[in-house]
Amino acid sequence: MAAPAEPGAARPLVVLVGPPGSGKTSVGGALARLTGKQLRDTDHDIEITAGRPIPDIFLTDGEPAFRALERAAVATALVEHDGVLALGGGSVLAEPTRALLKRHTVVFLSVTMPTGVRRTGLASNRPLLTGVNPRATYKALLDARLHLYQEVATLEVATDELTVEQVATVIVEELRLS
Repeated sequence: MAAPAEPGAARPLVVLVGPPGSGKTSVGGALARLTGKQLRDTDHDIEITAGRPIPDIFLTDGEPAFRALERAAVATALVEHDGVLALGGGSVLAEPTRALLKRHTVVFLSVTMPTGVRRTGLASNRPLLTGVNPRATYKALLDARLHLYQEVATLEVATDELTVEQVATVIVEELRLS
């Protein structure tokens, strides 16, 4: 488990990580409402910087180019944003990003494979979930990333059986954010 950032250090109130369908953006919005802070989503930052949607970046530039943009977006947001920060599902793949996250309060929103697949709907806007067998792809993604999410997490919240509002409330209560 990662340690929270030092008191007084400039940092987001909380950083949300997890696989696609875990609810990072939705829970981030609910947390922002509960805490009176702003939500920032690094996937949105990447799209603004690149001037195009993430699937287009994957298609034309490839995953390595996207991951470079993602590392830069996360590093910038970690020093600029003092609210709720939602990261892209693959952001924990980069060791430099994991090292930065160890100085922050990070919540891992966990989800099982069946629930994640149901929530994502295997959407075309999620380039890593497209392919011949999306369920197997999602399972492989979870298997490869689970230990990385847990490595950076201050708190883990299982989201399968909870509403967005319930997840946000658990986070507020567990981290004493109110």
